[in-house]
Amino acid sequence: MKIFHGVLLAAASLAAPCAQAQNTDFAVGDIVVTAKGMARSTAGVLTSVDVLGGDIAQRQSVDNTWEMFARLPGVTLTDFDQGTTSGRFSIRGFNGEGEINAVKLLIDGIPSNANDGGMGFIDMVMPLEIAGIELVRGTSDPRHGLHSIAGNANILTRTGGTYLDARLLAGAYATVEGQVSAGYETGNGFSQNYFVGYRDTGGYRDHADLDRLNLAGKWFQTLGAVRVGAIARYSRATAQEPGYLTEADAARDRRQSLDVSETDGGKRRLQSYSLHLDADLARALSLTAKAYANGYRDDRYVRFSENVSQQRRLTKEWQYGGLFALHYHPHIAGLHSVMLEAGGDFQIQNNKSLRWLTERRAATRQTRDHDFDMTVYGGYVQAIIEPTPWLTLTPAWRFDKVSGDFTDRLADARYDINDYGTISQPKFNLAVVPMAGLTLYGNWGRTFQIGVGSGAYKVPPRVSDLDPSVNEGWEAGVKYAAGTWLTLRAAVWKQTASGEIKRRLNDPSGDFDNLGKTRRRGLDVQASLSPLPTLDLWAAWSRQRAIIAEPDPATPSQRGNWIDHVPRNLFSGGIDYTPTQGLRLSLWGNGQSRYELTPANNVGRYGNYAVFNFEAAYQLTPAVELSAQINNLANEKYEYAWHDGTQTLLAPAPGRAAYGAIRVRM
Repeated sequence: MKIFHGVLLAAASLAAPCAQAQNTDFAVGDIVVTAKGMARSTAGVLTSVDVLGGDIAQRQSVDNTWEMFARLPGVTLTDFDQGTTSGRFSIRGFNGEGEINAVKLLIDGIPSNANDGGMGFIDMVMPLEIAGIELVRGTSDPRHGLHSIAGNANILTRTGGTYLDARLLAGAYATVEGQVSAGYETGNGFSQNYFVGYRDTGGYRDHADLDRLNLAGKWFQTLGAVRVGAIARYSRATAQEPGYLTEADAARDRRQSLDVSETDGGKRRLQSYSLHLDADLARALSLTAKAYANGYRDDRYVRFSENVSQQRRLTKEWQYGGLFALHYHPHIAGLHSVMLEAGGDFQIQNNKSLRWLTERRAATRQTRDHDFDMTVYGGYVQAIIEPTPWLTLTPAWRFDKVSGDFTDRLADARYDINDYGTISQPKFNLAVVPMAGLTLYGNWGRTFQIGVGSGAYKVPPRVSDLDPSVNEGWEAGVKYAAGTWLTLRAAVWKQTASGEIKRRLNDPSGDFDNLGKTRRRGLDVQASLSPLPTLDLWAAWSRQRAIIAEPDPATPSQRGNWIDHVPRNLFSGGIDYTPTQGLRLSLWGNGQSRYELTPANNVGRYGNYAVFNFEAAYQLTPAVELSAQINNLANEKYEYAWHDGTQTLLAPAPGRAAYGAIRVRM
């Protein structure tokens, strides 16, 4: 693996005059520059940014795309392994339980979170289509508002070029997968890219079949200084759910599925359509704009244990939105360089959330019928100022407004949204380059959290408006790079919330609980080393602490307790070795320490693991590569755990699994 800047990071560094100090990223894999990247670029954010190269992403064998974030440092993975509700990734001391979704997800720059912040739209993308992934940490990025509580992640897919890339895979648990990515670019500036992907697997556990089909098309035309394009995506998946096991059940047979889950499972359909515009309006002025429509339909049957009834959960959402930014480079005497940027975005949501109690998929009683609209719009201004080539200052300010209404059709009642007011979010970034290869950086900023689902509205007993929960955070870091053979980065950070709320996941009302004032802090350390042209190594370790600093008055005993499902330690790393031309050997792994299951911290700690994976690949001809991958090489026995109020329930993770693949590139 070679260490370069990210797709947009590198592109913007080439174009922007303030590139010298903007080197705070840590990359894993080969990164290919595919676009100029000016307005709304990640290069203007001086915080800890991690980048996964397309070469790493494209050769992964995963049931779900979120699993690939295991290759990036400091990421917590939450693996429910329940059909289409498979899991999530999270960062900066937040968990992936779904109560608080703190990462803004984007696909090719298009917002891709559900109303509750969930990441179901990530299923639209499969590995072979990915050109790179950018993960931005912290509170100082002004480009995004809603759901960007702890940072944001942008999955970039292939654009342009003329190629045909196909990969066929088969292996453990009766898994078969086919992916085809193709591009055709003409000399008149027109490019088109297509993707077809299909995966079918029986799953590690009984009653865990998954069937997924993905389709995508991209069309772009360059006309002088203007580039316009369109992207269309469609995904459908059908899956069974193996359910959860008690500790005794798991000890007896980790792969079993209990009779209570016999009819659990669901279907998910995803759609995304977007229009894109990039234009150089003048020599120092550029514009980027996007418009999109996202559709989400999830129909799930689930029974968590024999003590509760099965439920049908039906979610239907449409999101319509747009983003734009102007990027200006004035010449100001006495300053080395200046960049001014102003941008905005809006999203209109039409959401329906319905639930029933069921018996083997036959409805017995409806418990929820929510129909609600939400509109969120915001804007930001940002300046990147270089008084000298070795100093960069980036002040920014963002604001967001929320409106909408909520109808409870079962109660035949309508309610207004909380008047959150203008949510102000000042931010500041700083970078100093005292010597070549060394960057000192720091940042401070505010983000926000509001209620999701019914929790955003004044539903009785609430009759007065709630304030948003304000997250305030800072970071101080240092990065050293010696050419392409050595990169070191370390950062300390802290983030507090004024009044954090968490969604009640199993409550028909869809309401929330008040967790209280929270405090998160941590240390991140990353290193990559290429001592030989044939050998690349990288490693990362994060130490984090997430506590309830001031609890809700109803739960005073939780003061100082750990927030549930947040491990204290995270680690990841890998080795790539090419002993001969055409042969590649890779070993990588990730893991974490244990976490608390509840905010009360009184039912034990679970969830620690260390998992290693291995891949061997041989370039048979210039066009054909053969590969074998073994996941969970040591057959580590670990599981996701949660507590339902009376007992601890487990979802055992897959054991050792081997896959073989053939890849053809032309």
